[in-house]
Amino acid sequence: MGKGAIKEEESERKRQTWQWPLVALVVVLLAVAVSSRTASNAGFFFTDRNSCSCSLQGSGKYKGIVEDCCCDYETVDNLNSEVLNPLLQDLVATPFFRYFKVKLWCDCPFWPDDGMCRLRDCSVCECPENEFPEPFKRPYNIAGLPSDNLICQEGKPQAAVDRTIDNIAFRGWVETNNPWTHEDDTDNGEMSYVNLQLNPERYTGYTGPSARRIWDSIYSENCPKYSSGETCPEKKVLYKLISGLHSSISMHIAGDYLLDESRNLWGQNIELMYDRILRHPDRVRNMYFTYLFVLRAVTKATAYLEQAEYDTGNHAEDLKTQSLIKQLLYSPKLQTACPVPFDEAKLWQGQGGPELKQQIQKQFRNISALMDCVGCEKCRLWGKLQVQGLGTALKILFSVGNQDKEGDQTLQLQRNEVIALVNLLNRLSESVKMVHEMGPDVERLMEDQIAKTSARPGRLRRVLDLAFSFW
Repeated sequence: MGKGAIKEEESERKRQTWQWPLVALVVVLLAVAVSSRTASNAGFFFTDRNSCSCSLQGSGKYKGIVEDCCCDYETVDNLNSEVLNPLLQDLVATPFFRYFKVKLWCDCPFWPDDGMCRLRDCSVCECPENEFPEPFKRPYNIAGLPSDNLICQEGKPQAAVDRTIDNIAFRGWVETNNPWTHEDDTDNGEMSYVNLQLNPERYTGYTGPSARRIWDSIYSENCPKYSSGETCPEKKVLYKLISGLHSSISMHIAGDYLLDESRNLWGQNIELMYDRILRHPDRVRNMYFTYLFVLRAVTKATAYLEQAEYDTGNHAEDLKTQSLIKQLLYSPKLQTACPVPFDEAKLWQGQGGPELKQQIQKQFRNISALMDCVGCEKCRLWGKLQVQGLGTALKILFSVGNQDKEGDQTLQLQRNEVIALVNLLNRLSESVKMVHEMGPDVERLMEDQIAKTSARPGRLRRVLDLAFSFW
């Protein structure tokens, strides 16, 4: 080997000797920068990551801590798929959680309703008095409810709703007002029991100006989208809760959509799913936030929910309900992976806290009252149920006597509030599951389709416009 070659080899070794420390230094600096940025974007509640016992790993599109919560996306997805969703699916099918008391026919307090529901699926199959549990209308019962009684006994899917119901609260529960919801929710006049298993949340054909007017009023008048410079966390929470609920509702519309009315063919509308939710990352994040917020309310009310009476007169089913409730509340995986999904103690601090709470309570009450303006019966059913469930979560987290004590015994819930809360958690759980399991494939498929139709942009837009609906 010549001297020139030897010198060149020595020079190369020196360059490599200096390069590796430089590369290592760059890697360290990048890691610090990414860590700092992640910490700054984690939200306004958790600034100390050591306070979170959750994993920070993630393999999907959404990674890291769910904003303003203390649980990361991967943990939520795994926990939901493996533990929470199966439990909730079983729980909402039990007789206690199957029946919801609701006033389906009411006057809109804000404007004359002009909505038209063109599908019979908008109508709700009401439950005659001999179907729903006797304890729901009398303090004591004689015969229990059969566990498999899932067929409306009138046999008329579009039958008129029976609005006469005994107003006596069932044993072990109280009738109490919720400062977060419209007073109509506790009014026993003209109330009906509805079997939720027979009236699934799905597309109904409720379209047009009346449908759009509901969400427009919610966002523009009661829950304005705050600018990026907004520093009030409480106002951000209200917006994110409504946005997350809206996204979840849209997921269920798209997931159970009437594809062909002439053949009564139902299925998944992936175009709608992509256009309304998946192509908007902020809407997906808000849905995860709402899910963890409601989950926190359920876990905070553990002592109350564990001791409540889930009495329908069917002893075997009632024992099953109690067992499922305890499995949900005391899940070892939940307590280990995400013990505090959301920290409500950080809100309403400072001198103006009480006034701010009253302001946001008023806004949410208006939102709950807006559900009476929904022109589709089945849409109104699920709107009122889920808004009442969210109002119950707000009541548990922010309206209990001593917010620093878990399971504070001053908490009082109506039977209907518990039913709404658990069914809402199940709806959110289903939406999160759909995003996790279907989201990546739907996004790839739609992005490919958009690329192929880029020369004909009006075609896809027309399809999406036709698919627009409220429920």
